[in-house]
Amino acid sequence: MNKEEIIEQIQEKVVALLTQNPSHFLVDIRIKPTNNFKIFIDGDEGVGIDDLVKYNRALYKQMEEEGFFPDGDFSLEVSSPGLDEPLKLYRQYVKNIGRDVEVITLDGKKVEGRLLSVDDKGLVVEETKGKGRKMEKTEHSILFETIKTTKIQIKF
Repeated sequence: MNKEEIIEQIQEKVVALLTQNPSHFLVDIRIKPTNNFKIFIDGDEGVGIDDLVKYNRALYKQMEEEGFFPDGDFSLEVSSPGLDEPLKLYRQYVKNIGRDVEVITLDGKKVEGRLLSVDDKGLVVEETKGKGRKMEKTEHSILFETIKTTKIQIKF
């Protein structure tokens, strides 16, 4: 079985597990050469650690029972995507409306600001420059097809 086939089978299993809670969704599956599986699950209202543990145990048991790796030579990590992970799915963008983001476009342009809205074509980010009376706010409409990465920014 090649890597793509394994990812496809794991994806089917994860999606089946997530039917128990429709607000949770699969974001990404990664496999390292050491058979280390990283599964990223998010939720419209976030996903709790208890749910992630439940998904991890159920998926691990299925993989073991079905003999994905007969010698047990694999590891499994199920987590929510951290702040260092870029947004990948439309649902993630919707969930993060109102938060500060950094968008890098395919042509290398960087836009930082508050995510104001999202639709099926793209998003709108409000960029603020300057302070006090010199403060200027600019709205940038960015098409999804032009986005290289979007990450959540934490401001202190």
